[in-house]
Amino acid sequence: MSYIDGFVIAVPTGNQQQFMAHAKQVDSAFIDHGATRVVECWGADVPKGKTTDFQGAVAAQDDETVAFSWIEWPDKATRDGVMGRMEELGKTDKRFDPAKNPMPFDGKRMIYGGFEPIVEQGREAADSYVQGFVIPVPAGKREDYRKMAEEAWAMFKDYGALRVVEAWGDDVPDGKLTDFRRAVKAEPGETIVFSFMEWPSREVCGAAQDKMMKDERMKPPEGTDWPFDPQRMIFGGFNRVVTLEK
Repeated sequence: MSYIDGFVIAVPTGNQQQFMAHAKQVDSAFIDHGATRVVECWGADVPKGKTTDFQGAVAAQDDETVAFSWIEWPDKATRDGVMGRMEELGKTDKRFDPAKNPMPFDGKRMIYGGFEPIVEQGREAADSYVQGFVIPVPAGKREDYRKMAEEAWAMFKDYGALRVVEAWGDDVPDGKLTDFRRAVKAEPGETIVFSFMEWPSREVCGAAQDKMMKDERMKPPEGTDWPFDPQRMIFGGFNRVVTLEK
């Protein structure tokens, strides 16, 4: 089964080109060491929220843009093997060496974690507009969430979505400044879901949102509630700026 590493990063807006150049170097190393696909996305429509949002997740400043990224691995074992060797690889592969390939952003505020896909529908696109989500879900409602997401794919596909991945938190560390749990104010007993949906374009995605809000399939079945707190879910739209594939 595939495995996902997810990242959210605050990048100085003026450093977009440096961010892309840095990502291409690091991402090519991940591909060489076993990753199947790496996607880097630049914030395009990332709204501020009342309770939580992507900006707050990484303590983004006014002159920073939120980047949403992920690495796809063929399995958890391959991923763990590479991540477990990062200190060694930093000495042997200059692409991983921060002295030779410095990060054009504050790495201390980057949030990251490993996730097990529980829903994978559709197919990867050569180019796409991406919606990213981070969601706190009670651990005991994993199957309820998976079923809801699986059934919702038919509606998303009807409106033009190309692919959706819903990934359940597996290796999501606590951070000193920021982390995925703080990003959505996760409560004890809640697990983080990292999710993304690919669309043909921002225009198709935008048109779909208006229609879906009126679609009865967007509502939970009568007599039931959402298996998560939507008030704490964070979401946004992103343009893909770097994609590398094996």
